[in-house]
This record gives sequence, C-alpha cells and structure tokens, in this order.
Amino acid sequence: MSEFLAELIGTMILIIFGGGVVGGVVLKKTKAEGAGWIVITIGWGLAVTMGVYAVGSVSGAHLNPAVTLAFAAIGQFPWDKVPLFISAQVIGAIIGAVIVFFLYLPHWRETKDQAAKLGVFATDPAIHSPLSNLVSEIIGTFVLIMGLLFIGANQFTEGLNPVIVGLLITAIGLSLGATTGYAINPARDLGPRIAHAFLPIIGKGSSNWSYAWVPIVGPIIGGVYGALFYQAIFKADFSAAFWIFSVIILVIFIAAASKELKKGDS
Repeated sequence: MSEFLAELIGTMILIIFGGGVVGGVVLKKTKAEGAGWIVITIGWGLAVTMGVYAVGSVSGAHLNPAVTLAFAAIGQFPWDKVPLFISAQVIGAIIGAVIVFFLYLPHWRETKDQAAKLGVFATDPAIHSPLSNLVSEIIGTFVLIMGLLFIGANQFTEGLNPVIVGLLITAIGLSLGATTGYAINPARDLGPRIAHAFLPIIGKGSSNWSYAWVPIVGPIIGGVYGALFYQAIFKADFSAAFWIFSVIILVIFIAAASKELKKGDS
C-alpha cells in the first residue's frame, strides 16, 4: 500500500467513526439520540485509535494536516511529501463523510435542526466569536502535537501507542473541546464540510463557510507552534520560527481577549 492510500484510508476510517458517533447522538430517532458529549469524545478517541492501527505501519498515520505540517516544521517529516499527505487526508475525509451520509439516510428527514445536521460533518462554535474560536483551536492543537511528541519520546508495550493517542484525543475533547467542537484537524473539518455542501441532505441548510477558516488556520498555527515549542523547551532548539510563531500567537491571544473584554463593557 502506498503512503497516499494509507493516509486516505486512515482518515476515511477516522471520519466514519467520528462522524458516525456524532450522527448517532444528534440525529433524531437513532438508538443513541441524546447520549451526550462524553459519548462523542470517546467515539472520536476510538476513531483515531482505529485509524492509527489501520495505517500506522505504512504512513505513520498522521491523518491530520496539522500533524504533517508540525512534523515537517521540526524536520521529522520531509517537506516534499506534505502536499501528498494533505491531499490524501482531505480526500479520505470527504469519502468518510459520504459514507456517514449513507449510514443515516432515513434520519436526515427526521431531523429538522439544520445545525445538528451540519454538526455531523463539521465543527461549529458554541459561541460564535472568530478570534476566541481561533484561540480555542490553537490551544487544542498545540496540546495535541505536544502530546504526540511526549508519547513518541516514551516507550510503550508494542501495539499500545494507538490506544494512548486515542486517549489523548478523548482528553482534549473532554477538557478543551466544548468551545468549538475541537476540530484540531483541518482535514477533519474541511473534507466533511465539502461533503455537506454537495450531498443531497434533506433540509440541510448552510455549510457555514464563513466559519470554515477557523478550524483550518487555528490547528495549523497551534500544531506548528506545538512542535516548535517542544523543540525549544525540551531540545533547547530556539529557532527563528519559534520566535516568529510566539509573536503571532501572542498577538492573536491579546486581540481575542481585547475583543471579548470590549463586549463586556458594551
């Protein structure tokens, strides 16, 4: 199997399980309707575990452009493979989302809530505030990449790593995901959002493209900075990129806080 096909299949598996658990919880007349946030976070953690088990031995199972770019930024992945991996991840996410659509065919008609239907495919913030939503995605993906690098620095029983990675995703969802739905993965959001846009979902409403930049830009910034931060603090490699990203993130955080504080004064 090629690395391209491995990333495509791994990301497809990720979305089938991840989108599948969301559909089960939010769509009407499913057996899991109303099961709640805990079930969703566990489902997404297991989704990542299954994707990593499926293709980890072939491609390393990035399944996420933020991971690919982060590893490339610190020299752990070749830049010339980045476009190949990202394109495979987005295509795999689209295919996975299409499969989820077919899984819940009779439930789209039963579900009147357009936001719930979109939520099966893509993320949407609990409170719409783009800069603050961006900060949430930056923090979540920063923690993801730091966690992956921590896991990589330790020895586990053979075959256990995917389980640990899945637990990391579950922990991020439980602790950091309630603000935006924790995309922490541009392909996981963009691919299914594209699928939502072209699929004949009954009464689906808007794909909310005005928000789509947040779960792309946030994870990329947070992921790359997580890798650079790890190299700086744990490897004493204070690169120019580390300082540049530090300034960018500081500016974003200050701007987000200032905007929220002004809302409080109005």
